[in-house]
Amino acid sequence: MFKELKRGILFTIVMMVLLGGGYHVVLWTIGRAVFPSQSEGSLIRRADGTIVGSRLIAQKFTRPEYFQPRPSGVDYNAAATGGTNYGPSNADHLKAVQERLDAVTKQEGVTVGQVPSEMVTASGGGMDPHVPPSAAELQATRVASTRGVPIERVRALIHAHTEPPALGFLGRARVNVLELNLALDETLGAVKAVAGR
Repeated sequence: MFKELKRGILFTIVMMVLLGGGYHVVLWTIGRAVFPSQSEGSLIRRADGTIVGSRLIAQKFTRPEYFQPRPSGVDYNAAATGGTNYGPSNADHLKAVQERLDAVTKQEGVTVGQVPSEMVTASGGGMDPHVPPSAAELQATRVASTRGVPIERVRALIHAHTEPPALGFLGRARVNVLELNLALDETLGAVKAVAGR
């Protein structure tokens, strides 16, 4: 009996070392070697090395010279990701969508039918960093006007930052809002904040 108990304890210790540590070290090492950017969280850095954010996490942009991301059910708090879990007929959900729709149509000067659903509904995770190209195009006039540049320059940046569907057929084309806004500042120059914006 003591022999079986000793064998069981030894097996438990070996498996704890292998699966509780060794396995993770091997995967971490492979990840760092093969996918260095992704293993760090797909971080976006400025030329001086400072971290601006992650390609995978949306940030809140409210100033008119920037493209705005999809609404967030968690107010862009990466520590509390998640959706609102409201059903499509929930009164609170319908009220929030209507308020967002009114705000977008007023801000962009467009009709209700021109607003993509992604601009008024929050994503399931609340941190979706992408909008469809139609949502970016909807905001192009405002961004160009606020920055005092021809709209063609802004549209060229949208086109340059439009990612195709994964593998050419999975999902839809999309634009990463953070990367697009950083490209705006790098290409067209940053606009200084004005009080009240």
